[in-house]
Amino acid sequence: MKLGLVIDLDTCVGCQACAVACKEWNGQSLMAGGAPDYDTQGAEPSGVWFNRVRHFEVGATASQGCSKTVNVPMSCMHCEDAACVTVCPTGASYKRAEDGIVLVDPDKCMGCNYCSWACPYGARELDQIQGVMRKCTLCVDRIYDQALPQEERQPACVLACPAHARHFGDFDDPASKVSIISMARQGEGLMPELGYKPVNRYLPPRAAPQIDVSALQARPKSLREKIGETRLGQLINRVVSL
Repeated sequence: MKLGLVIDLDTCVGCQACAVACKEWNGQSLMAGGAPDYDTQGAEPSGVWFNRVRHFEVGATASQGCSKTVNVPMSCMHCEDAACVTVCPTGASYKRAEDGIVLVDPDKCMGCNYCSWACPYGARELDQIQGVMRKCTLCVDRIYDQALPQEERQPACVLACPAHARHFGDFDDPASKVSIISMARQGEGLMPELGYKPVNRYLPPRAAPQIDVSALQARPKSLREKIGETRLGQLINRVVSL
């Protein structure tokens, strides 16, 4: 079994719902150990986040002068050959054989930050209160909770996503949803050249449709377009825009 996430970059709107849901669930999770906040009412509040959404502007050209915003949620990739596990001097970072989830044992962690430096995805953050490393656990205490209905045994970030941009499942099962989606959309792991073999997959944004503007200009105007060109139509448009 190889559990992980598929994230659709074409669908993610960067609303931060995944990050907030992750923060809420893991703040109370015994397995995750908590996600503390620091100086919440001060001048520089901060805290531990297992999931962060990065924003990138891509596709800008000198001729067009426009770009597309791509929102990229980032968390632990649960790599098959995880560098964070390799460098850990105490064995606190480990990868479970039964499902491939990478976890941290807080009783062994000494907060040396080696794993954080080794992770190229910025997925680990130091709990400054407890002095141990925190990270995404794929909500391991939730996905195996037999008291929950089957449809709710998913990571909190997946359940919270309003755009359904996140999917969870077993990549070792070719018939699973994540395997099928990833194959159909050519899902890729981030920075595969490093050789860590990240499990999580990202679905690339689809190409923008090409519209023949000349054909649109040549077609007869609709009644709505004709009305919109009148003074009454312009007044209606102004009212609607307010």
